[in-house]
Amino acid sequence: MYKHLIRPILFRFNPEKAHNLTLAFLSWFKHSRLCSLFLRLLFKRSAPALEKEVFGLRFPNPVGLAAGIDKNGEHYNTFSDMGFGFVEIGSLTPKPQKGNPKPRLFRLVKDKAIINRMGINNKGIKNAISQIQKYPPRTILVANIAKNTVSKNDTEVISDYERSFSLMYDFVDMFTINVSCPNVEGLQSLQDISFLSDILDPILDLRLCYDDYKPILVKLSPDIDFQQLDEILDWCMLSGIDGIVAGNTTRSRDNLATDRNVVERIGAGGLSGGPLFSRSLSMVSHIREHTKGKLGIIGVGGIMTPAQASDMLAAGADLIEVATGFIYEGPSFVKNILKYLQIKKKQS
Repeated sequence: MYKHLIRPILFRFNPEKAHNLTLAFLSWFKHSRLCSLFLRLLFKRSAPALEKEVFGLRFPNPVGLAAGIDKNGEHYNTFSDMGFGFVEIGSLTPKPQKGNPKPRLFRLVKDKAIINRMGINNKGIKNAISQIQKYPPRTILVANIAKNTVSKNDTEVISDYERSFSLMYDFVDMFTINVSCPNVEGLQSLQDISFLSDILDPILDLRLCYDDYKPILVKLSPDIDFQQLDEILDWCMLSGIDGIVAGNTTRSRDNLATDRNVVERIGAGGLSGGPLFSRSLSMVSHIREHTKGKLGIIGVGGIMTPAQASDMLAAGADLIEVATGFIYEGPSFVKNILKYLQIKKKQS
């Protein structure tokens, strides 16, 4: 029904409008227990054999919603009702920001891909906290935090991460530190090991002040070379970082089926979806081999089929996340992945 009726209608709108319409529709489910039950009956699949303990948390299944869908932390329970084992909200910044000028979201339908240069538009940390207080999470909730675009010097950038982390600490189960979004000026440069440690050391120190231990993960770009990646991994293993989200969107435009002129007219932005999968898979495999299991891994990027979800886990990911695949495949995507994984597990 989704592919043949709902998606063709949504894809008649520009991508950002379609996204906003979908979230507006999902708001009805947030306020109705009956609608919530309806979603669970349709899309939630019991998968006790796939339960996993990672980062000291018990995940009901290994499939999470990647950051970028529920930017403001307003629909996490609804996505949980659709079967996700955990939900990552954000990216969130200390202050609200509008993001980049529109248009800033584009579909490459032939490639089952999306290019975005949203610029981390969001309503800010305090809005997300108010939502969590009003609607207590029924799922493992991950906060993806980033700096505000207007924060330029080192002191401002470090302060942004510290402020977001401390404000959100009591309200979520895990953190992802986003230092790799290609759509915010200067953000990818934070992956330089000296700057990365300047950001993460204060956060790790802050965590010592709390009674409850919350895992901290770092979200890295698939565009960095393995030499730089290894430097980051070595530092993470020594520092107390719990894991890596591998990876983010890519600036690469290699091997696309979409006409090159169309892609060039779109211009800058991070690409997600099908063309990213092999790059993400290679990154996950390398991280697993290099760290020997000392860091947890969430594999994300280009997972468009249940078989690819299985391949990502087999490559070394402890958990996986989907976003663009969910947009193209619809609300049954998680259920189909879990069914496939259950069959594979029985066969092994």
